[in-house]
Order: sequence, then structure tokens, then C-alpha cells
Amino acid sequence: MECKQWLKWLTLAMICPLIAGAPSSMSVRDSSCPKENLTITGGTFVLSKNYSHGSLLTYICPKGYYPTVHSLLCIDEHWISKTGKKKTPECKKITCPNPRVFENGEVIPYKVKYYINDTTTYSCHSDYTFRGSAVRVCKPNGKWNGSTPVCGRDSDHCPDPGVPPGSSRTGNMFNIDDKVTYSCGSPLTLIGSKVRVCQDGGQWSGTEPQCYADFTYDTPEEASEAFSSSLKSNLAVETEEQQGKKITLDQGGKLDIYIAVDASDSIEEKDFYNAKTTIKLLLEKISYYPVSPNYEILMFATDVTPIIKMNNFKRQRPTLSDIFKELDDFTYDKKGDKTGTNIAKVYTDIEESMKIEEFNNATAFRETQHIVILFSDGHANMGGSPKPKVDQIKRHVTKNDPNLEKKLDLYVFGVGDVNQEDVNGLVSQRDQEKYFFKLQDLTEVQQMFEDMIDESTSVGSCGIVWEGLQNKRRAFPWLAKINIARAKGSNCMGSLVTSSYILTAAHCFKDGDSADKITVQLEKDKSYKVKKYVIHPSYNLTAKQDKGIQEYYEFDVALIQLDKPVEISSSLRPICIPCTKETNGALKLSESEGKCKKHEEILMGNELVEAAFTSDMESDHSPKNIKNIIFKLGKNRDACVEDAKKAQGIKVEDAREAVTENFLCSGGIEPKTDDVACKGESGGASYVVKKGRVIQVGIISWGVKDICRGSKKFTSDAVSRDYHSNLFSEKIRSFLKEHLENDRIGNPLTFL
Repeated sequence: MECKQWLKWLTLAMICPLIAGAPSSMSVRDSSCPKENLTITGGTFVLSKNYSHGSLLTYICPKGYYPTVHSLLCIDEHWISKTGKKKTPECKKITCPNPRVFENGEVIPYKVKYYINDTTTYSCHSDYTFRGSAVRVCKPNGKWNGSTPVCGRDSDHCPDPGVPPGSSRTGNMFNIDDKVTYSCGSPLTLIGSKVRVCQDGGQWSGTEPQCYADFTYDTPEEASEAFSSSLKSNLAVETEEQQGKKITLDQGGKLDIYIAVDASDSIEEKDFYNAKTTIKLLLEKISYYPVSPNYEILMFATDVTPIIKMNNFKRQRPTLSDIFKELDDFTYDKKGDKTGTNIAKVYTDIEESMKIEEFNNATAFRETQHIVILFSDGHANMGGSPKPKVDQIKRHVTKNDPNLEKKLDLYVFGVGDVNQEDVNGLVSQRDQEKYFFKLQDLTEVQQMFEDMIDESTSVGSCGIVWEGLQNKRRAFPWLAKINIARAKGSNCMGSLVTSSYILTAAHCFKDGDSADKITVQLEKDKSYKVKKYVIHPSYNLTAKQDKGIQEYYEFDVALIQLDKPVEISSSLRPICIPCTKETNGALKLSESEGKCKKHEEILMGNELVEAAFTSDMESDHSPKNIKNIIFKLGKNRDACVEDAKKAQGIKVEDAREAVTENFLCSGGIEPKTDDVACKGESGGASYVVKKGRVIQVGIISWGVKDICRGSKKFTSDAVSRDYHSNLFSEKIRSFLKEHLENDRIGNPLTFL
């Protein structure tokens, strides 16, 4: 809204310069807004800064109701609505838009208004064919579930586009170049395409319209499906039907992503920080795939503050950690007094970056997919309308060539009290795709991005974690606990390596253990039955007793096959195993680069390799502790191996008799103090994190001494060492390949 428009309903001469970020006197800043006449009938309200200048008042209604006034902002001793409309705050029942606009058929029951959980049923007159949802239910977000019911005929070039609830349509001819025009009844806002054209291929141009009330929101599930479906149309590698509507990203192609976050006073501080967390999650999820996008990230209020510019990103190639640090360093307060909302300027800055990219390499620019994602409520109060700036971006990328239109995707995630009509003009509009998402709470969008991962290629998505969410299990989705029922029960740890196999230690099992005595815990309150277990054929605990080694743990490796494969989810997902095609993708290696030797070079290429393993599980099936270790390789390995002679039951002159090259070694206090394994942690994964993925390199086997006994201490002393079965061992690798590559129950791995 422009300043002049504000002045039409506000006779406050100072409001425009204040919103535009002009300095004000200390007395104004210290002033308070009135406490009277703020109550809402049937609801309550919360304040971000009490009644002081800049405080945001947000109205809250009970479930099933919405506030007629969403929020007020305290400016110069006055409470101001973002919309500029003066309404009496009250809580009203949520309704769904009128479904009786349905044509060529009947909808029952007839009601003046339709409330949450009301059900409608649709049927066609004779000579018409029905498609869409025959039964629809009014949902708590003010939308009907399912798809728009349509009664159409097959005689036209394009199918009848229907009349969405709450709308009206002009145009009943559906042949090539015929147009239909939509509008929504007051006070609803049309989201999508007002005009659609029947095209040569039998498809309608633009996006099916929807009529949104002020209280209408998209659920995270709707947004996830629509956003990922839209992105996948440009980023999908495969077109297999089972891919569904989840994102699968391409290793080839050029991808420039621009992300802009509203930091103005019209956005609540919690939503600002949640938007930053959401951006991190989106970047993190994209990073799990072989694609390597380029990013520009902008924060804006009155001015635009770049976190990273596109040309700098391409020149400096920062890591995700670098970007996340820059995001963390930009706090809500850094915008200072300049708290206006200049959406036009952020699009101007994005176009300027695009011009630089085109100048640097015009050919690459034409081949690049450009994605612009805006997080804002859309209430621009300075800089003019952003739509002409968006139109300039469209012209710049497409050059008015219809074939280039799909090279640009413009998204807006609206938060809270959204200026729906203006935002609708800032997004792309294509058939079967959605680009505007109105969200009630950004914390739910984090779950939305979680849902976007393509679970049908779950093994290829090994080692994926996200530690930013409250569900700690998601940070260790491969963690398994193994229980063996016998007179003296046995507990071990393990790791999910495919949807049906658990990797653990051979010494967890004894003669007489049968599959029916073994249970595997992966999720809270749920145990998995075991079909069989198989131990490495070269494992022999007594093999070197004649040489002074009472218990010999070389090839201490076993696999447990579950009775049924697990259903992969964000909380249940395999860890990566080296020397597999799946880990190639995790390490972003091309087919020619992706060799086992290259994996070992990347993961174990230093003489001191930082790694970790986990303790036993908490009740929520996350680990009680994450234990940090350093694998000693090269010249550091000898001293680590030598300490094996201090273990009880080992009497040898050459420690390498007990610790062969098939072991990795950790522990001790040099170069810093390691953590050590405790009883019950045998069989667990020792892992390295690379490129945001968790890759298992060892299996906890045995140690020099039990430091944990009788205490809660698990830090090493000078001679306490742990030995881990090395997954880069050729004999161990061939054992894993034999079983995991021939998995007939779950998803097999492909070994290099």
C-alpha cells in the first residue's frame, strides 16, 4: 500500500516517513499505544512488545473460528491494521466457499453456508461425464478436500475446466484459443489464473483458480505436494510413475535459486527466524542430491541486505555451513529502524543479479533454470507495486519466447495475514502447478520440506538427517538396537543399511541363537521380527588361542535380515555404506570418479580422521550420547595398535597379530581425548559425516578395557583403545556385497 493510500484513512502526517524508515524522536519511540478497545469477541490476543512502539498485536480464536482482524501494529501511539481496513475484532466460524456454483449437475445438501466437516455430494445430469471428487468435506483451513467436481462433455478440444467453489465463470466454449474468465464473489480473493486459454495440446493455460477467504490457508501436506510437484517438472531425472510428486533432482543442468525473506515489522520476529530455519532445511534437502545449485539469499525491509549474492556464490563456492553462518549472523534487529516493506526493491535486486549473470555468460544464462522464492506477507508499503518488477524479470528470462517460459519459476510463501490479491500477481501460473502458498505457521513448513524427499528412492537417499527439528530420532534414522533372548540376555547396537538389513557385530551372537529369539528396535514402541542372521564366514573367536589371543575378533561382522522391509520415512532411513553407487550420489561423484578407492580417499584420506558413534538409545530411540573419536591412520596407527597388548587375554609380542589391517583404531588422549565404547554399544556404526551425509566406515568390535564399568565416564585414558571392523576391508566388503546386493525383500545396494 502506498503512503497516499495510508493517508486516505489515517490523518497521521508522520506515518509514511516512519514506515519508510525515517528517523523519529526518542519520545515517539518510547510512546505507548492505548490498552482500551482491543478485546476480541470470543477470543484473546498476544503482544510481541507489550504496548510499546513497534509491538505486533495478534488475535487468536478457538479451533474452528477465525479473527475478523488478524493483527494490529503499534505506530506512534496508534494501533494500525496492515490492510488499512477498520473492523471490529470478533471470532467467527470458519466456512468453505459456496459449492453450489457446480454446473450441469446437482450438489446436495443445499445450505446457505457450509462449515467445517460439512459434506457435499455431486452428480451429473444425463449426457455429461463426471470427473473430480464426488464427495467433498469442508476442512478446518477453509478449503474443500479433493478436486473440483466437473460435469463435462468429450466433444471439445479441451476438457471442461469446471467452476471452483466460490467462483463464477464466463465462457462455455472449449476449443483451441477459446477463453474462460473467472472471478470470486466478495469478500473472497481469486488465487490462480483469472483468464485461461484452450491450447493446441488440449491443456488450459495458467493455473486452476481457487477462491480464498482471509482465513483460508494451505496445509503443509497440500503445500508439500504442490511445491515438490511443481519443482520436479523442471528437476526430475526419471519419469517413472512411482516417482509420484516428490522431488528428484538432476545431476546435470544449471540451477540458480534466489531466496528473499521479509524482515520488516509486518512480519513477526518468530516467523522471521522460522523462515530462516525453513530456508536452511530447503537448502539442506537439496544438497542431499547430486544437483549443485547456485544461490542468492536476501533479507529485506526498507532496504535489501544480501546474505550471499549470485555472482559471489559462483566465484567463492561457499559451503552450506558458510551460508548457514551468514544466515545466523543476520538477526531480526539488524534491520534497525528501516522497517518498511519494499518488495519491489527485492525483485529489482534479483533482476540486477540476473543481468550480471547474463553479461558473464549469455549462453549459460539461457540454459539455466531460474527459481525465485519469496517469504513475505505481501503487504508492500513503499517502493511501488512489485508486479512491474516481476514482469521485468519474466521478460528478461523469457525474452517473450513462450518456449523459455518454463525456465523461470516464481514462488511466494505467504505467512500469516497475507495480501492475497497482490501476491497472486507475483507468481508463475501454469496448468497443474501451484506457486503461491499461504501458510498459517512456518514451523509446519519445515515438516513440508521433510515430506518432499522421494521415499521411493530411499536407499539412494542414504545417510540423510536433519538435526534442526524437535524429533531427535530424525538425526539418527538408521540407529538400531538388537535384543537377543537367552539366559543371559544380550544387547547390541546396529545400523539400518537397506530397508531389510541391519549391520552389526558377529560376537553379539552365540551358538544356539535362533532368529525367533532376536528382535530389532528401530522406532519407539515397535519391534521388528528377524528372518535370519548371517555371520562373516571368516569370523572365528578361537582362531588364535594358540598364539596367545584368547578371543580373536577379526571379521567381527554380521547381517540381520528382517522378516519384512521397513517403510522408509524421515525417521527411518539407511546409513550410507562406502563403495556403493548410492554413496557415490551422497558424495556427489560422477560415474567415472565414483570408485571405491576414491571413497576411501575422501573419507579416510587423512592420518587423523574425525568420526563418531552413538551410545545406547533413549526412550524416544535417539542416542543418549554422541561419542566423538579420531581414527588413527598412517604414522599414528602403530601406537594405537600397540596398546592392544594391554588388553586382558592378549599375550603376543606383535600387536598386529590381534589388530590386523581389517581394523580401524580409536581412543587415547592424543591429539585430543577420545570417547570410548561402553558395554551394549558393540555392533554400532562408527561413521564419518561428509557433504551433509552420514557414511558408516566401521563397526564397533572390541576394546582394551572397560572404562565405563562402575561409572558414567566414557572418556579415554592414555591407553584405552577401541577397534572397529573396517568396511573398506576387501573381505568385509565382499561379504556385504554378497548379501546386500542380492537382497530380494527390500532395496538392494549396488556395489562398485
